Order: sequence, then structure tokens, then C-alpha cells
Amino acid sequence: MTVLSVNVNKIAVLRNSRGGDQPSVVAAARAAIAAGCGGITVHPRPDQRHIRPDDVLALADLVRGRVEYNLEGNPFAPARKEYPGFLALVAATGPAQATLVPDDDGQLTSDHGFDLARDGARLRPLIAELKALGARVSLFMDAGTPDIARAADIGADRIELYTGPYAQAFAAGDAAAALALCARTADEARAAGLGVNAGHDLSQHNLEAFLHGVAGVQEVSIGHALIGEALYDGLHQTIATYLTIIARAEQGSPA
Repeated sequence: MTVLSVNVNKIAVLRNSRGGDQPSVVAAARAAIAAGCGGITVHPRPDQRHIRPDDVLALADLVRGRVEYNLEGNPFAPARKEYPGFLALVAATGPAQATLVPDDDGQLTSDHGFDLARDGARLRPLIAELKALGARVSLFMDAGTPDIARAADIGADRIELYTGPYAQAFAAGDAAAALALCARTADEARAAGLGVNAGHDLSQHNLEAFLHGVAGVQEVSIGHALIGEALYDGLHQTIATYLTIIARAEQGSPA
């Protein structure tokens, strides 16, 4: 079954806008786990705009032995001030998965996958180090990339399909080409021995069609839409709805 990993970054955005410790990312993650999610995702950035290193540590204590912990980040970003660097956070927390993302400080959000012709050689030793720390390694990749075989060659275990373009096409009412591109890339990944995750702008509206169109997705990481929807329906009910969507998609019964 496709695992739903809930990204709690947006809880930290709200907390940081006021200061203090409310709303609590730990309490939100605890509620998400109680509602039945299979993982918790965080994406700490060096500028600490949302999730901070102390959150990463606190959440690791919460999720240990309960659900998977997925730590996202740019492995090339240097340590600065209170941010110790991505590999140091992985070493300190032992997540089940390290998802590597080529974002920089100037990006509002992750908006493209790796170019492995440029970055593959630098990633190879970092991937090896992360795997030695016990983490499964996933690379954030664009649908249609020619680099799938290279991702396997440099040691990645999975890819995470960047689904932003699919979500945009779905919202515009014509997602067929974007969905086919995701499906083809997922097929290429599995043929290369890689697992397939997906994330970015997935929502209650577009997730079921995505899972029907792209076979064998092992994990979806959803934060922005899920937290926004939870403002109206509550976190427990929102996660229950996502789990129903995933189960229905796997049964092959579109709504």
C-alpha cells in the first residue's frame, strides 16, 4: 500500500510567524500518527524559515518505533549558525529515509529535480555516507528526466517524482500528458531497480487520479495541501480522507 507521509513544515511556518512554541509541530505529528499516517516528513532549510534543527530532533524521538521518518534537504548546503548540515541531522536522528532535494536559499519551495549529469559525481559519496548511516536514499527528480539510470548507478534506492507540473496540469483540466510522463518515468525507475515516491502539490483533488495513472508508488509526501485542508476539516478527518483515497486507488475503483 502507498504510504502517506505527512509533511509538518507548514505547522512550523505558523508557529514561527508568531514566535514561541505554538502550534506545536510535535503535537501535530502526534495527531497525524494517531490518525493513521505511515510517515512524518520534514524539510529543514539552512535559513530555518520553518522546521528547525531542534524540531528535527524532537520529531525523531516522537516517531521512533511508530512510523517512518523522512528527512528532506539539500546535502550540498553548508552548515551555518544553528543549522549543522543535512548529513549531521541524519546522523543525529537516524531517519528511515533521506530525500535529497536540489533547493537553495532563494527558492520559495522545491521546484525542480536533480540534474545528475551535473551533480551525480558529487552526490555519489554523500549517498554512500547516508546509506552507511542507515537511511534509505531517495532523489527528487523531474518526470521525463533522462537521468533515471544514473540515479541507480550512483547508489540511490528510490526517486521522488516532482509532481508540481502534474498538479498544475490537473488544475487546468488537462493532466493526461503530465500523468503519462510520470507513469513512464516511474516505469523506468522500477526497471532500473529503484523504488518510486511522489510529492509536491498533491492534494485530495488530484491524488486518486495520480495513483490510478502511476503504478507502484510506494510513498506520497503531502504537506501544504493537507495542512490547508485540515484547517477546515480537522487533521484527523483530513488524514482519514487521504487514506481512503489511497485505499480506493489501490482497489482500482475511481470515485
